[in-house]
Amino acid sequence: MDTGKILTYLGNLRDNNNREWYHAHKQEYREANGEFEALIRELIAGIGAFDPDILHNEPKDLTFKLVRDTRFSHDKSPYNPAFRAHISARGKLPVPVGYYLMIRPGNGSFLGGGLFADMFKDATSMVRRFIAENGEEWEAILREPDFQNMFVVQGTALKNVPAGFDREHPQASYLKFKSWYLEHPVSDEEIMDGEAFVRQAVRCFEIMKPFNDYLNRALEGFQMPAR
Repeated sequence: MDTGKILTYLGNLRDNNNREWYHAHKQEYREANGEFEALIRELIAGIGAFDPDILHNEPKDLTFKLVRDTRFSHDKSPYNPAFRAHISARGKLPVPVGYYLMIRPGNGSFLGGGLFADMFKDATSMVRRFIAENGEEWEAILREPDFQNMFVVQGTALKNVPAGFDREHPQASYLKFKSWYLEHPVSDEEIMDGEAFVRQAVRCFEIMKPFNDYLNRALEGFQMPAR
């Protein structure tokens, strides 16, 4: 597993973000993507030791395309110079929540988890209600020393606690959120040592698991909107 090849390709794509370069370097893409899929396979095996529900996944089914949707963006760069994957019991769907990896050279890489999508109103409502009813458990997860050393809960949020919820609730600040996710940054240097990076990522995801489990209990019965 040559993670350096991943960083080199993505760095070159970042510096040459145009269709001509991309199509002229398809072989480099195939090699880098192959290394990324090998990395994902290692992560599946490692995560599977404490979360066997993800073991059925194939790496190629968990990754996201490089092509950007530029229709509503001021940035018309055709490609996102990052390799991304989401590993969960249902593959790369945002629900159930799972383990997210983005490799973006220039120290833009991170290990993530939780609910990133804030456009699913039903999911947001389900998590808010669950936190309101199970606040002590939520607080206990967030107060774990290993968790605090590695993560801060992030997410888009309202200015005020939404109607129907107690403004004085002990977790009122989290009831404002519309999404609840974690990001742990990783450097290019850490990624360069592929085997060490896998161990680091697996440990990070293991610490994250109670947070993901809590959200998945909250989201039990959620149905992805039909396209």
